[in-house]
Amino acid sequence: MRDFYDELSPYYHLIYQDWEASIERQGQQLAQLIRGRWGDETRSILDVACGIGTQSLGLAAKGFSVTASDLSERAVARARQEAEARELAIQFSVCDMRSIESHHPVGFDVVLCADNSIPHLLTDEEIFTALRAMHSRLRLGGGCILTIRDYAKEERGQGIVKPYGVREVGDVRYLIWQVWDFYGEQYAVSMYFIEDNMAGSEPHAHVMRSRYYAIPVDRMLVLMAEAGFKSVERLEPVHDLLRSRARKAKTTMLRLVLSLRSQFFQSLRHFSSQPKARSTTQRFGITAN
Repeated sequence: MRDFYDELSPYYHLIYQDWEASIERQGQQLAQLIRGRWGDETRSILDVACGIGTQSLGLAAKGFSVTASDLSERAVARARQEAEARELAIQFSVCDMRSIESHHPVGFDVVLCADNSIPHLLTDEEIFTALRAMHSRLRLGGGCILTIRDYAKEERGQGIVKPYGVREVGDVRYLIWQVWDFYGEQYAVSMYFIEDNMAGSEPHAHVMRSRYYAIPVDRMLVLMAEAGFKSVERLEPVHDLLRSRARKAKTTMLRLVLSLRSQFFQSLRHFSSQPKARSTTQRFGITAN
């Protein structure tokens, strides 16, 4: 997973038709979502899978105090450069989302894990570990936003092509697509960038490979409840909240949002980190002390 994003980091922005516009759009939509659910005083955000900074940059530009980490050193280095170029004060560091308990302090208003990052963890146990770590970094009543694909709406099989289209940067044209190969509940992803210098040099192929767990939405919700979140709410359609290049690839996103209120990614879930009495017979809603 780390190698995948290290190799992808110079090209990641090309996944979007217009990365700058997406930064602005997602920042605006996330800001509206966060302030609408947790109030105008909500300020501190922990982005545990920041990549090259798409959501962190957008949120910082909207006035949030953003702390961001990712397991990819190259992605974090690029995110830091992007923030500096925009004169945005974001605290970046390198950390696996499963290890944030020993890396980030407690007390964030919102923890964010976007762009289908958590299904890179290939077992329920690994996902649970990450969710518990996210829960542990929140203030009392804080919230968590996760974005994952709704895999129930995805085709299964071998050699499934997901086109991203053509991008042009000066005299260089990029042809971009993914190929998915399913093996049970996991699938291998090959990400292809064909770099064609139209000024005359030979084209170059860049291929990055990784693996995902096609975790069902309902299973994710159970794991979140077991990790200590409660007050679950599902919102649809999520593309009205957080449009992304995934829509271009005819994929469906869902949003899981966690918060104190009992209201609240193609889906949103809302949980709270408020402590309650432990039960030996019920696992849903158990929270950390």
